[in-house]
Order: sequence, then C-alpha cells, then structure tokens
Amino acid sequence: MTWRRRTVIPALAVCVVVPAGPAGCDTPGGRGPGEVSSSPVGRLLDERTEDGSPYREVDEEGAPRVTVEVAPDTGGGWDVRLRVRNFRFSPDGTGRRAEPGRGLAHLEVNGRRVAVLRTPEYHLAPGAFPRGTHQVTARLYADDGSVWAVDGEPVESTADITVSGQEPIPEQSVAPLEGPGSPAGPGRA
Repeated sequence: MTWRRRTVIPALAVCVVVPAGPAGCDTPGGRGPGEVSSSPVGRLLDERTEDGSPYREVDEEGAPRVTVEVAPDTGGGWDVRLRVRNFRFSPDGTGRRAEPGRGLAHLEVNGRRVAVLRTPEYHLAPGAFPRGTHQVTARLYADDGSVWAVDGEPVESTADITVSGQEPIPEQSVAPLEGPGSPAGPGRA
C-alpha cells in the first residue's frame, strides 16, 4: 500500500507542474523567443482623434515620448527631426499589432497630415508655406493605428516655424562677362 501512494503522489505532482509550466515559466515580456505577445498593450480609450483613431492609454512611467525640432535649411526648406524616448520606429511592412513603444509618427502642419514617418527625419520643401507662423506637430502611433496616450492626451509635440522675408522671386539671368575667353569676347568669329 505504501508503494502505491508513492506512485500516485509523483503522478499528481507531474500533472500539476506540466499545466503550470507554460503559464509560469515564460520569458520576460510575456513571449517566448521569436513569438509576438498576445497580451494587449495599454488600454484602448473611447476618445478618438479627428480621423477616428482610438487612443491607447499607457502608464506615464516608460511611456513613449517625442519632441519635434524644426530648423531652416540653406535651400529655403525646413529640416524636421524627431527626438524619441521609449519608442522605436517600425519598418515598412510591420504587422498591424500594437507592441510596447513601437510604431510610427504622423507629421502635421497646421492640423493637416503631410507625412507618415518610419524614421526620425523629414524635409519640408521650400515654398511649401506662405508667410506667417505655422505649427508642425508629430504624434506617435502604434502599428495597429491607435495613438499612444498618457492621461488621456496623445503623445505628441508641436513646434512653431515662422516664414518671413520676401516672396520667392524668379532667378535673375546671369549675363556672360565680356573679355578674353568669353563667348562674346575677342577671338569670336
């Protein structure tokens, strides 16, 4: 009788350990090597952007952050640089699943989307804006199309640019110099 109890007890212990193994022995981040997490990231809110994208609420600690910097270039355009923290840009072709701190950015000028960014840099063409002050906003999105949010507010940054000076004028023609070696100079037939 004692021998039989020893057989039953280890068998019960194995039955308890095997079902608990996959649930309790996972790798950090809730996924095994090469697997995508099946758990949701953050919490989808009822609030939505103007285009209908839902907000994805995450805790402030460790939340994605963005700062937009805009500088004029020598050609009359504007160089845009996004500084991100706790965020990685997803390459083109990434699946439509929210992953912690991953996604893309929408770049808007005066509330109108001008680009979807998968890198932190963008160039705004010269002459794209009339004189005056314009708002350039970068907003971070998860790969599933939801907007990263903290305390119900989208994770975004806005910078003002001011276009001033003269309106663009056509280039003045350059006349060739008269003299030796020039087409209109001495020695021309």
